[in-house]
Amino acid sequence: MSVSIVTQTCVRPERAEDFARWQGETSNFIASFPGFIEQRLTPPKPPLQVDWVILQRFNNLDAARAWLTSAERQARIEGAAPMLVGRDDVHIVQDEAEGIKPAPASVMISTRVLPGKEAEYRIWERRIAAAQSKAPGLQGYRFEPPVPGVQEDYVAILRFDSDTNLQAWLDSPVRRKLIEEAAPLTEEFHARMARTGFDQWFRDAAGPSTAPMPVWKMDMLVLLMLYPIVFLFGVFVGTPLLGNVLGLSFAVSLFLGNIVSVGLTGFLVPWVAGRFGWWLRPAPGKELQTGLLGAGVILAMYAAMVLVFWRFF
Repeated sequence: MSVSIVTQTCVRPERAEDFARWQGETSNFIASFPGFIEQRLTPPKPPLQVDWVILQRFNNLDAARAWLTSAERQARIEGAAPMLVGRDDVHIVQDEAEGIKPAPASVMISTRVLPGKEAEYRIWERRIAAAQSKAPGLQGYRFEPPVPGVQEDYVAILRFDSDTNLQAWLDSPVRRKLIEEAAPLTEEFHARMARTGFDQWFRDAAGPSTAPMPVWKMDMLVLLMLYPIVFLFGVFVGTPLLGNVLGLSFAVSLFLGNIVSVGLTGFLVPWVAGRFGWWLRPAPGKELQTGLLGAGVILAMYAAMVLVFWRFF
């Protein structure tokens, strides 16, 4: 079973571009590390999420542990220290059999338990798990014990169907009372919001099912909408108006184009996701044939767009 390292870090606002560049260099560096599978980076989305969230997947726990304790990673972290505020939260979680489940809203809760109080804390954890199982909108709950030599905290991961339901549980009197009861058992406790990337655009596709949608399918639909938006904006607005008429630099034109692209993509992707709900959540027993059919349709649409743009623009 693969393992994910989830890092949440607060970056100084004036160093956000430097951090993004540093993280890109780290992505290239870690790609050659033994056992590495993939890395995903989610920038802040204030006010709900103020942290950068980095997810790094490895083949197994040993590979993840090796990266966390490596001299190479330590050197990278020292280079980023001037860009950061406070401490990082670094958690190791075992991936579920079907991979990382996206959810519109999630939170990671870190707890450092006082020595000798571990057994009492585990009893308390079962109580809060039972209470939150009744919370409206709960999609899933994971509990990870410490990993000796790597992670000292107990980690709980909660996934909800909306920010409203998540916040309602975090602020609920039931939870506050349970947290107060756990105070004599814990040395440190804090929660940090962690939102996903594209998955929020797909929350309504194919009905209310909470089964996870493959990331590669979501990426294909995002590209299906993003490519024509970027191309047509560049042809009809970017070059003739922003560049030739207004005389704006390429950097400014690109920035304005990205604003339009992000806005239109966020509007259009949920619409196209609804049209491809049959593919995103195939009927039981037809996953393979439905997956191949949907991928073939989208690839054909890619090819048609490229051909039309190439021949007529």
